[in-house]
Amino acid sequence: MRVERVLAPNPGPFTGPGTNTWVVTDAGQAVVIDPGPVIAEHLEAVVYRLGDATPVAVVVTHTHPDHAPAANPLADRLGVPALGFAPGPEFVPTDTIADGDRIDFGERHLTVLHTPGHTPDHVCLFVDGVVFTGDHIMGGSTVIIEDAAEYLASLERVLRIGPDHLYPGHGPEIPDAIVAVEAYIAHRRMREDEILAAIAAGAESVADLVAVVYRDVPLELLPAAEQQVKVQIRKLVDEHRLAGW
Repeated sequence: MRVERVLAPNPGPFTGPGTNTWVVTDAGQAVVIDPGPVIAEHLEAVVYRLGDATPVAVVVTHTHPDHAPAANPLADRLGVPALGFAPGPEFVPTDTIADGDRIDFGERHLTVLHTPGHTPDHVCLFVDGVVFTGDHIMGGSTVIIEDAAEYLASLERVLRIGPDHLYPGHGPEIPDAIVAVEAYIAHRRMREDEILAAIAAGAESVADLVAVVYRDVPLELLPAAEQQVKVQIRKLVDEHRLAGW
């Protein structure tokens, strides 16, 4: 099996160097994972990287605009299905995928792991000890989440399959997979502890918590930090570890 990255030219505060499009090839067949936004030169680069391999599918890990919009036009061009968990902005799967489904290519198959938390529709893809993580785990960065409880449960699920190597949707690939997943879990637990400690010390609002817990975050990321505090508070309240918020 050969895994090659085609980096989309969409760098930014939330995308890092850009979106990683992965071209995964085995025995003359290939799957394209997360083709990214519709950028003509990027699509040409993906097609070029396919080389002589026969494409069998274009797959998206989730429907955010930096991952999915190019899936339909690329799949149409290649004459293959566009696969995803659910439709979203600028993406309509020709075939939906669900937890446990297999995507066959060459002599191997990708197994779909439903990993909600970053988004409800997020999936990871597992094959032969490696996981394509989309935005569930990123290289060199933490991620923005919509549901803290689901996100932690999804991290634990990835940990249980015992991966060796991670190919994320942004940033460099991650060779020490178990260490990375455990660090992600520890980071989320640490944030919960920081929020509880800040409230115990007198924080009375989300703004107070952001000022303490995310004090080193760049200005342009403060709205995202505020949203993360709200998400984590919701989990703590649901677990009866926090009241009055």
